[in-house]
This record gives sequence, C-alpha cells and structure tokens, in this order.
Amino acid sequence: MKLDLQNVKAGYGKLTILHDISVNFVPGEVTALIGQNGCGKSTLLKTIMGFLDLQRGSITLDGRDIRSFHRKKLAQLVSYLPQESYCPDYLTLGQLIELSSYARNSLFSGPSDEDRQYFHEVLEIVGLGDKAHLPVNSLSGGQKQRAWLALVLAQKTDMILLDEPVNHLDVKYQYAILKLVRDLSCELKKTIIVVLHDINLATYFADYVVMLKAGKIHAHGRTQEVVTETNLQQVFGIPAELFIHNGHIICQPYPASAQSVHHMEE
Repeated sequence: MKLDLQNVKAGYGKLTILHDISVNFVPGEVTALIGQNGCGKSTLLKTIMGFLDLQRGSITLDGRDIRSFHRKKLAQLVSYLPQESYCPDYLTLGQLIELSSYARNSLFSGPSDEDRQYFHEVLEIVGLGDKAHLPVNSLSGGQKQRAWLALVLAQKTDMILLDEPVNHLDVKYQYAILKLVRDLSCELKKTIIVVLHDINLATYFADYVVMLKAGKIHAHGRTQEVVTETNLQQVFGIPAELFIHNGHIICQPYPASAQSVHHMEE
C-alpha cells in the first residue's frame, strides 16, 4: 500500500504546523518519524488520517485521494494509534478489542469465531491474554498502552500509523512491541509509520526515517543515510557519536556540559 504526500501544508485553523511536506512512504516497510517536540510528527499523522484540513497539497493512497475514501472503508485499510486514547469505565478489555472488527462487519453482525480467536492471539502477543475480563480503566498505564496497541493490531489493516506507541512501556515491552511491528512489516508486508522519540529504537527497528524540524522535512531516506551526526546536531541541537553494533546504528548524545566534564577527566 503506497502513501504519497505532495507539498502538504496543514495545521490547526489558521495556525500552520506543516510546511511543504513531500514524501513517499515505502510500501511494506517501517518508517520512523523523528524530531524535537512540536516539530509536527503527530500533526502529520492526524493530517494523513483526515482529522485536520489540508491547507494545500495532496495525500494519496495507492494513487487515490485519501479523503475520497468513506471513513469505514479507510478503517479497513489504515489503522491509527494516537498518543492518548480514552474509553468509558464499563468497557472491558475484551469488549474493546472486539470494536476492531466494526469496519469489517455489518451494523448488526458481531465478530466471527475466527475474529475472536485472532483477538485472543493479539492479547497474548501484547502480554494481556489473561486480562480480557478486566475493565480497561483498571489497567496500569503501560497495560493500557498495550491494550490500545492490541486494538490497532486486531483491526487487520495493511497500513498502521502509530504515534509514540512505546512511550509508557518498560524496556521489555518497548522492544517486544516494536519487534512485533517489524515482524508485521517483514512477514505480512504491512506499511508501518511510527513516531518515536528514542533515536536508538528508530535505528534498530526502522527501515526508513523521516526527520522533521519546525514543520519541514529536514531529511528522509534509509535509516543509515538519515541518522548522521550532522543531521542530529542540526535537528536536535546536540552533538552525538554514532557507532555500529551488530549491524545497527547506536547513538550516544553528548550535551555540551557533559563534553566539558569528559575532557576535564581526560
């Protein structure tokens, strides 16, 4: 599934956040969006989903204007996990996951037995297989995040947009979830676009990186071509040393104050 953005300008009302964004997301690959807070990463995902009006430019999905799709049809093609999600107190985790089948079923039909088996498998994958009977709002912060991710995965779409999906998770689940995301891309050829703050997670799991600065694309391309010491300095304003370990780029930032201490110790 091919997603193309051409000269996209968008924002909130009269406030423009994105300026002339042009990028083609590679089908069947994992693309990480990185950049400082407020650079437009989340706004970009919201614009793709049609939650914000285009001020200029175009967004196409397999050559068709993405805004021409009926919302239910779009939900069959693209799933989206925002930074924050909410649900009523009465909703259990199992009931939440069943909502993922809405786009595939008619108004009066519920999930099939095959759907329910898949839902169970997804909950097992995210480590919540024994929690289906519990209210979602009774779960811990990290468990809730995994619950929402399970909902997105259970939607069975060819494209998945994830806005900071591992922010509230411990290290074990950060790697487990992103490994799952990468496996979905590699094995099922799903197109994944994920906002990440941890540069090392981006370099470990992403095939491509789009680096944003002040609402514009500073650089985009294969991960090893974009994540360079020069680009990190220009976008994040901090020097960093990069080295390769087991075929992956490792980023070690060095704030100016830390550099001074380091040189003094030498």
